[in-house]
Amino acid sequence: MIRKITHIDEEKCNGCGICASACHEGAIEMVNGKAKLVRENFCDGFGDCLPGCPTGAITFEEREAPAYDEKAVQQAKEKKRMDETNHMRHEGGCPGSRMARFERCEEETPVATGKPVSRLGQWPCQIKLVPTQAPFFDGAKLLIAADCTAYACAGMHEDFMKGKITIIGCPKLDAVDYTDKLTAIIRDNDIKSVTVVRMEVPCCGGLQRAAEKALQDSGKFIPWQVVTISTDGRILD
Repeated sequence: MIRKITHIDEEKCNGCGICASACHEGAIEMVNGKAKLVRENFCDGFGDCLPGCPTGAITFEEREAPAYDEKAVQQAKEKKRMDETNHMRHEGGCPGSRMARFERCEEETPVATGKPVSRLGQWPCQIKLVPTQAPFFDGAKLLIAADCTAYACAGMHEDFMKGKITIIGCPKLDAVDYTDKLTAIIRDNDIKSVTVVRMEVPCCGGLQRAAEKALQDSGKFIPWQVVTISTDGRILD
């Protein structure tokens, strides 16, 4: 059938991964550092991937393509969710993915100890590895942070992680859409607030958009904020 479908100009694509993160249907993936439309029947033609492209590499075209298969999209999403759930089971699972809660003394400070104090409250911390439900999410102030922020921002632990449950990710390197998982975390747990800490680079926009969409899709009204860190470590907003 002839229909509207996404077209990606590989010459213009800079590999930022924003479109892959924005495509909730999973039609776009990062392949060898470039965005590719890998599943034409998963592309609904609505253009969630279009507005965020910083180089204008994404357009629409009318051409012969398979019909949008909503059933296949939903099945793929469910399989992904089940795979993530099974991956997190403790029995026989990877030791690096086993859940742990760390009790931190909030009064302990770098000044008092003479050395930096870790404010990581739980394990695992990678968005791809955390379960969608866990005891450490109960009553949590949730920090969703881009991987690079911990290295760019010298005060990350004291200024942002202290007193929060921190989960981290990179939409460019992970090449996944975090929206569904973040939605489940916010919807299925007693999350008190959400803070997103991202870098100023365009690819970090995928993390912010996923968090904002997750808050919307969760059906909850939770206090939230976005903080942007410059590449030289300054807090921009």
